[in-house]
Amino acid sequence: MARSLKKGPFVSEILIKKMQNMKPGSGQVIKTWARDATITPEMIGFTFGVHNGKDFIAVNVTEDMVGHRLGEFSPTTKFVRHGGRMQKELEGKAAEVQAQAAAPGAQAPTPKAEAPASKKK
Repeated sequence: MARSLKKGPFVSEILIKKMQNMKPGSGQVIKTWARDATITPEMIGFTFGVHNGKDFIAVNVTEDMVGHRLGEFSPTTKFVRHGGRMQKELEGKAAEVQAQAAAPGAQAPTPKAEAPASKKK
């Protein structure tokens, strides 16, 4: 549900204070936990370190991002491939590619010389 036009976009006051002390494009990262802060035109050119629950993801603000929230550009979950038939096919193809790459110029590894067994007294 959108925020009321009467209230205006939510921007954390702490972010505004931090932005006033820096210049856009300076390369410094402004760390924040305010994932719900709306990106305004004043934020263009700044780099924000948006917390995703584990670490800070660097988000360079551009014109296209105005109106969105900072949290949209810092994903909180990592996609893990699904199993099943498609996954087995992908793994099979990857194994074939590795086998073909290793076959033309590959040499058999030389066996290591075994150390003599120590005698127990």
